[in-house]
Amino acid sequence: MRHYTQLTREQRYQISALLDNNLTQTEIAKTLGVHKSTISRELKRNTGKRG
Repeated sequence: MRHYTQLTREQRYQISALLDNNLTQTEIAKTLGVHKSTISRELKRNTGKRG
């Protein structure tokens, strides 16, 4: 079983700021040191009416 750590509040703010600067999900993942699927899941989870 693989272990994972949740993104911190600061990392979520960084994702938002980096998206505002038109970085790709891959570039954001490299900047934060996480896998690009982590960024993809986070954006899916927090996009839309609630996000």
